[in-house]
Amino acid sequence: MVSSKKIQLIFKDRIGIVFDITNLMLQYELNIRCMEVEQNDGFAEVSVEIENLNGNINAKQLIDLFSTLPGIESQAELKRLPQEKRERWFRILFDGVSEGIMSVDSRGIVNAANSVACRLLNQSYENLVNIHVREISPKNNILLECIKKRIPVSRRKSAVTSTGRVEFYGSANPIHDSQGKFVGAVLLMKDLKEVKAMVDAVMTPIEINFDDFIGRDKSVRSLITFAKKISGLDAIVSITGESGTGKELFARAIHFESGRTGPFIPINCAALPEALIESELFGHVDGAFTGAKKKGKPGLFEAAINGTIFLDEIGDMPPGPQAKILRVLQDGFVRRIGGVEEIPVNARVITATNKKLSEMVVAGDFREDLFYRINVLTIQIPPLRERLSDIPLLVGTFLQRFNRKLQKEDQTIQQEALEKLSNYSWPGNVRELQNVIERASILSDSSEIKAGAIHLNAKPLSCGNQCRSMPPVKNNSTLKEMLNNYEIQILLEALNRTSSIRMAAKHLNISHTALLKKIQKHQLRNTNKNITWETLASDG
Repeated sequence: MVSSKKIQLIFKDRIGIVFDITNLMLQYELNIRCMEVEQNDGFAEVSVEIENLNGNINAKQLIDLFSTLPGIESQAELKRLPQEKRERWFRILFDGVSEGIMSVDSRGIVNAANSVACRLLNQSYENLVNIHVREISPKNNILLECIKKRIPVSRRKSAVTSTGRVEFYGSANPIHDSQGKFVGAVLLMKDLKEVKAMVDAVMTPIEINFDDFIGRDKSVRSLITFAKKISGLDAIVSITGESGTGKELFARAIHFESGRTGPFIPINCAALPEALIESELFGHVDGAFTGAKKKGKPGLFEAAINGTIFLDEIGDMPPGPQAKILRVLQDGFVRRIGGVEEIPVNARVITATNKKLSEMVVAGDFREDLFYRINVLTIQIPPLRERLSDIPLLVGTFLQRFNRKLQKEDQTIQQEALEKLSNYSWPGNVRELQNVIERASILSDSSEIKAGAIHLNAKPLSCGNQCRSMPPVKNNSTLKEMLNNYEIQILLEALNRTSSIRMAAKHLNISHTALLKKIQKHQLRNTNKNITWETLASDG
């Protein structure tokens, strides 16, 4: 029996080391099976496997023999050569890949297969390697087709094994060497159960936590601290703030922090048609109305079991549904349309609005009892113009996000551009800033965004609404008259800047009804849409 010994030799690096080793082995009729030389910091590390044909020399004698070579520093017996260690590592790595991998040479002979491929095909490594690929799956074989056509082939496949049918998604690709010569093909296999799990994971909405709310402003950090403190409670949370401040983002973070296992279900109360609000929120029984689904349908309150239901823009909810929402919040039960059964609700309720509900209560546009029921724990998110110090941080985050999305090199923003952003009133808040930065990122060809690339929707205001000039004061004008004139100016400005009375009311943070009353009070008119709003009241 031919034995072999593996030895590591370390020399001071010099010319002729390999020749000296080869010559020595020749003298003693020893065969070199494998040798590897690596230069390292002035030394030559030689790993060699010696085949002892006659079996008349042991490891110690071999080491003593090598010690006669000039310039040798040390020698020791090895269990594995560096090449064997690398092959072992690659094998572990190969078997650790989640996809099944099998390769063939240009003739179709299997030359490699990892453990996942062996499992999917229910074959041992020894039974797969060195056989022709047609012997594995004779019908509709992906690898065989890839070899014949020399093109990529992908499709859903199944294999019948001794343990049953296995379904997987296979993707075969031809392999070419550095000269472009076809040398074989490789097949990647993914168990369809794992593919489905991946799809489910990708389709599941990404959880949002308070780290996603960008801001170092003291007021923002204080709100986050308060929100974390109340997240675990079952009490209703009311989030207020202007449009675009991130109310839903905050609500999602509260849901995440609460640890609730159920879903987060957002509902835009302003977007739901009044006729469908009750059906969507509370569900209906079979035959409750024309067009109702057979067997009925659960409402969103039921669907939010052990989760959170987010009632966004609750200030726009009509009076009828307001009463039913109040009943659910008070009793903890819902009753489907057309039904009699009281169904318990186990969902945390968070509301949000950009309107002043207290003023809407006074104007009769929002139920007073519902207002007090939802006004338990209130979070007021400040507008962007009140935390301008956060603009550089927000801009940097948005730029990084858009650069990845657009596959552009990293962009920075010029100081003048930042100053331009800081001198703007931001009526659309963070959402508007995000849109402005996205547009600037798209339009800028250079890596630095300059002030010219920043396009704002209105004139910049360095001091917000405080810069509004007072109307001229007439002699002998009373305080009431001056305030009336100032209110008229504000109303006319809002009406002429927006496309409708409803939009103007939203801009002023008052109800549609309240604005109509003020228009009537000050005799404001707009007889033609092409003519600006004006007042017909006398100058007094």
